[in-house]
Amino acid sequence: MTEPTAVTVLHLAGSSTSDFYADVSRLYAADCLEATAGERYEFHVAYVTPDGRWRFPADLSAAAIDAAEPTDLPGAVARIAALAPDVMVPQMFCVAGMTHYRALFDLLGVPYLGNTPDVMAVGADKARASAVVGARGVRVPASQVVRPGDAVTLDLPVVVKPVDADNSLGVTLVRDAADLPAAVEAACAHAVGARRALVETYVELGREVRCGVVDVDGELVALPLEEYAVDATTKPIRDEADKLRRAEDGELGLVAKDAEHAWIVADDDPVVARVQEAALRCYDALGCRHYGLFDFRVDPDGEPYFLEAGLYCSYARTSVVAVMAGAAGIDLDRLFALAVDDALTSPPASPAARPRPQE
Repeated sequence: MTEPTAVTVLHLAGSSTSDFYADVSRLYAADCLEATAGERYEFHVAYVTPDGRWRFPADLSAAAIDAAEPTDLPGAVARIAALAPDVMVPQMFCVAGMTHYRALFDLLGVPYLGNTPDVMAVGADKARASAVVGARGVRVPASQVVRPGDAVTLDLPVVVKPVDADNSLGVTLVRDAADLPAAVEAACAHAVGARRALVETYVELGREVRCGVVDVDGELVALPLEEYAVDATTKPIRDEADKLRRAEDGELGLVAKDAEHAWIVADDDPVVARVQEAALRCYDALGCRHYGLFDFRVDPDGEPYFLEAGLYCSYARTSVVAVMAGAAGIDLDRLFALAVDDALTSPPASPAARPRPQE
């Protein structure tokens, strides 16, 4: 009997825009490589650095990346063509990585896990994502997109955030109008594209939760909720310090991964059904594929309000979608295999043929 051929998997990591996003990518992707390794897969790594160069290291250690010969885009395309991967796992978290670099693999005809570049672009723009899911009937806070100097017309308090940055960078809760200009400037300083800030009506606590949705053999499954430590007085919103931290050696680490900061909500909690129903609507409205992750603010009456979408999964053991799936009885190996198998049999349609998210 012929032994089955291993699936050649290329993990695309790093960032073309910043060392910070490169470090985030390496943190998650390295764990994915370790956690999902098995006889079925032959893993390879492509790593992009903020100067736009590509490397193909043996692993994601700093030493291996430094030792790998850098190459330009034509050289990288040649390497990828020679490797002929069966599937790519996108591990880049910068906007360019979530969009342009995924689109490159569409052009190369290499299937990949997760959402397509057009869906990622909508999800990365918090104002657009809010408009799309709001049109599908999901509750969203009243909001306004502003630039420095624009008048804010919403009643206070409001939350000011960059339109297109993650990890709570540049997020401020504003209760005094005198603080608005500085908050808008801080948000715009972290904007990835144009200097724009999203100002949203503050949803009183309540609770703050996330809900993942995954495709299990063609059936959408809303996963158990993860709740985050917030307090109406001492911690009304989550900020950058609640998510990532650098150790003394400079390595990036995760904060919101222990019982003090985050926990799985019991299935019989009254909020679960409401949030899961809203998450399924978000997934459908945005046109997601394989997985989606959605943040909600729950008001004192138990009504969930959509905050933002996180349309990526690193398949690391600490990845939120993986943790939620584990709580639902879907272990990481199966979660990864479900997406790999679907990507191999149903690759994304060409960009011109894809339906656009409904706005």
